[in-house]
Amino acid sequence: MSERLRSDFWVGAYIRRCSSEGVVAMLRRRGAAEAGAIMVKVDRLDGTATLYAPAPQTAFAERGIDRLFARAHTEDAIAVMDAEVRLKSQIRFDPDLWIVEVEDRTGRSFLDLDET
Repeated sequence: MSERLRSDFWVGAYIRRCSSEGVVAMLRRRGAAEAGAIMVKVDRLDGTATLYAPAPQTAFAERGIDRLFARAHTEDAIAVMDAEVRLKSQIRFDPDLWIVEVEDRTGRSFLDLDET
């Protein structure tokens, strides 16, 4: 079993990946460096956003993938204010949470997503 990439390294690489695609991504909240959970908010700059949270480990553990994300809501996008409420709730539940915000009008996330 391989070790999981530290959260701080993953976030830094993810922000660089977004930047290389010409998309603004910024760290909004720093969590636990070694193993904090990561959530990504994609702001579509039209009043809507998409939230991504870690997929259940059972969704990717057998595939050899280090991290996999799934949309944290059933709708394609939700109101930005609803996304903020969900993030605040998640912070109360997990104070070690990382939050990365991406700004992209087309809603691109550049994440490996759990589509199952």
